[in-house]
Amino acid sequence: MQEFEPKIIAFCCYYCAYSAADLAGSLRLQYPANIRVIEMPCSGKTDVRVLLEAFEDGADGVYVLGCMEGDCHFLKGNFRAKRRVQQAKKILDEIGIGGERLEMYNLSAAMGPRFAEIAREFTERIRKLGPSPLNKKYASANSMKAGEQE
Repeated sequence: MQEFEPKIIAFCCYYCAYSAADLAGSLRLQYPANIRVIEMPCSGKTDVRVLLEAFEDGADGVYVLGCMEGDCHFLKGNFRAKRRVQQAKKILDEIGIGGERLEMYNLSAAMGPRFAEIAREFTERIRKLGPSPLNKKYASANSMKAGEQE
């Protein structure tokens, strides 16, 4: 079986987290290339359904990056996002995917180095967990491998 490289989706609020990602790039900070950044107008626009669909579409890990608590440009968007992430984590635990594959972080626009650090830490966490049970690419490779052993 080939080396597992996780597919990770990062939902970033435009005002802070996306700006932190941009700063990380401007500073030429290294972080894993497997992170797919999706710009959101506010982390509060991240819906439980969208988080779960990311896993259905093959993501091994998902995280939401919002403004610092109390500093949301839309007042309470990051608090809404935090509640929704907690709801989605419970659902992921209940259906056997694992809530530890989903996380919420808060960043300011000036935290480019922290953005890169989160990307590295989260990627390492997902590597240790292995492929998502919904990841068809690795699930089919494992079933073929199991069939060869019989």
